[in-house]
Amino acid sequence: MSTQIDRLRELVQPLAAEHAMDLEEVKITTAGRRRVLQVVVDTDDGVGLDACAELSRQVSEALDARDVMGGAPYVLEVTSPGAERPLTEHRHYRRSIGRLLWLRPHQGADVVARLVGVDEEGIDVEVPGEKGRKPTPRRFAFAEIARARVELEFNRGAGRAAAPSGDESLKEA
Repeated sequence: MSTQIDRLRELVQPLAAEHAMDLEEVKITTAGRRRVLQVVVDTDDGVGLDACAELSRQVSEALDARDVMGGAPYVLEVTSPGAERPLTEHRHYRRSIGRLLWLRPHQGADVVARLVGVDEEGIDVEVPGEKGRKPTPRRFAFAEIARARVELEFNRGAGRAAAPSGDESLKEA
C-alpha cells in the first residue's frame, strides 16, 4: 500500500524533472491544525527563486486536481536544500566541490576539510594546515563516511572565490 508521501513523490517527481531538478525530499509537518507540505529540489547550479515559484505553481495545480492531501488545509513550500544539509548522495558531494566539509568517519576523529574531488568510490579532501603549513590531502571512501555536511564560510580569504551558498533562492530574495 502506498503512503501519502509516496503518492506525493509520484506526483511531484515528473514536475521537478520537467525543470531539470532533482527531487530531494517531500515531507509533511503539522503544528496544531496547520499542515505544511515541503518539497525540496536541487540542481547542479542551485535553484533560483523564479524556478521555485514556477514549480510551486505547477505542484499546487496538480494537488488541486487530485485529492492527495485530503480535505484539511495545508501550506505548500517549494525550496532548495539548506546550506548545511547532510550530504547523502553522490550528487550532493559533486555539487559541493570547492566547499569546506565537516566529516564524521565511522572510525576516527571528525575532520573539517576542503572537498577537492569526487569519483564513484569516494572523495578527496585537503585538510587545512596550521600556521601557514600546506594542506594535507586525504581520501575517504563513501563507505568510511558516517555523516557529512557543508560548513558555512563567511570569510574565505582574498583572491579566492567562495562556492555558491547552496540556497540560491535566498540570494534572489
